Amino acid sequence: MAVTSAGTPNPATIRREAARRRTFAVISHPDAGKSTLTEALALHARVIGQAGATHGKGGRRATVSDWMKMEQDRGISISSAALQFEYRDTVINLLDTPGHADFSEDTYRVLSAVDCAVMLVDAAKGLEVQTMKLFEVCRHRNIPIITVINKWDRPGLDALALMDEVFERTGLTPTPLTWPVGQSGDFRGVLDRAGGTFTRFTRTDGGATIAGEETLDAAAAEAAEGEAFTNAVEESELLDLEDQNHDQEAFLAGRTTPVMFASAVLNFGVHKLLDTLVDIAPAAEARPDRDGEPRPVDAPFSGFVFKVQAGMDTNHRDRLAYIRVCSGVFERGMVVTHASTGKPFATKYAQQVFGRDREVVDEAFPGDVVGLVNASALRVGDSLYLDKKVVFPEIPTFSPEHFMVIRAKDSSKYKQFRRGIQQLDHEGVVQVLRSDLRGDQAPVVGAVGPMQFEVAEDRMVNEFNAPCTLERLNYSLARRTTPECVSTLARERSVEVLSRSDGELLALFSDRWRLAGVEREHPDLVLEPLVVS
Repeated sequence: MAVTSAGTPNPATIRREAARRRTFAVISHPDAGKSTLTEALALHARVIGQAGATHGKGGRRATVSDWMKMEQDRGISISSAALQFEYRDTVINLLDTPGHADFSEDTYRVLSAVDCAVMLVDAAKGLEVQTMKLFEVCRHRNIPIITVINKWDRPGLDALALMDEVFERTGLTPTPLTWPVGQSGDFRGVLDRAGGTFTRFTRTDGGATIAGEETLDAAAAEAAEGEAFTNAVEESELLDLEDQNHDQEAFLAGRTTPVMFASAVLNFGVHKLLDTLVDIAPAAEARPDRDGEPRPVDAPFSGFVFKVQAGMDTNHRDRLAYIRVCSGVFERGMVVTHASTGKPFATKYAQQVFGRDREVVDEAFPGDVVGLVNASALRVGDSLYLDKKVVFPEIPTFSPEHFMVIRAKDSSKYKQFRRGIQQLDHEGVVQVLRSDLRGDQAPVVGAVGPMQFEVAEDRMVNEFNAPCTLERLNYSLARRTTPECVSTLARERSVEVLSRSDGELLALFSDRWRLAGVEREHPDLVLEPLVVS
């Protein structure tokens, strides 16, 4: 590798390495098959030997990306998982995301770190509520989207009807790259619309290994599949008439979405998706800082924290900060500057992550995700840099909608309780709110969804040995306020002002009618919505 005199790869090498990166997230409504697809992609890249399934069906093991015990017990993704592997001389950084709506804030953080998204749509259900929420986040962040119609091996909607739904509900023009041969529930293979060939799939036992594929020309496909192939060709020609063909510029500009058909659980169509990601997904490019100024990929190192996770190594109780490398070269042991404090930060313990498994990483390039171990000074949204200062846009915090008081069951374990609460707050599992009236022994925890409380309680017991009790509070919304407003709000019924760990003052209200009443009586009060922008 060409390097400068200081031993650092030269700018041309950095640009070349950045061009090799594909960093994307898999998003969808719960139970559409995200973690299954993540495993299938890793299987086809031959970095794992057997795929798992979150439902634990016979002959299939647990997924690599769903490593938390609660995830494996319930068959859902709760934490985000980062997987990195090489395929066709391309470095794939695949970020799996929580599927349940209660963890949408974690998904939002992950989307801040990617260059592309794979939107997974259940063939039987179409675009669901959570899918549309995540789509709006992608639209806001100008993230190009590849759409995968999953579960085509099961009965579902008509393929053309699904294309209409994608267009009508997202405004994106669907441009299918493949078209299913066989209606939903009778998945025989896919027509390659660009080349006119037919890829026939062969089932494997439980879908745990790579599905067999056979490519046939049009004549052989028609002879083998008959009417099913003829229908696929005719429907593809209808798409031609509507000019629903892939255009790379329109895709990157967010006007179209390439579409593919697959069955992640059977590994049908997954290999084509992997090739498509390499061929058309955007590489790592200059990312704008907080002022909108792009930081070139060959500039000195910079990156930002998009996730903090603890409890991955039960033997060491360590804390991992996920960093998206934005520019330059990350080198293990380098001393960088922590933008929010201006203090130096040493990167002695740096790792690459594959689900729960990790290995030491010596260098990383733009687009890569690096885990910094025991980085207690880092929080979500923090920027790190060398040389010229750069601060990347903050990652907004969602407005909590559910609130509980949390207390230690055993007062002798208050030290563990306090450490656990601090850790969960740093990770963003819950938002910790305090007041002089309640004290540190009974803080309030706020969450976007109630399942976050279950995760918090489970981790307090199993990771911090601090059993706790949770008592629900009768609040349902929060507003940002100022110190000058506290005394007035304190006199109002069904209102409470608490301080969040980031210094923000939040006024909690029982419901929107109570909020409206306070605003009507005190129009000069500062009560700002906590809006994700």
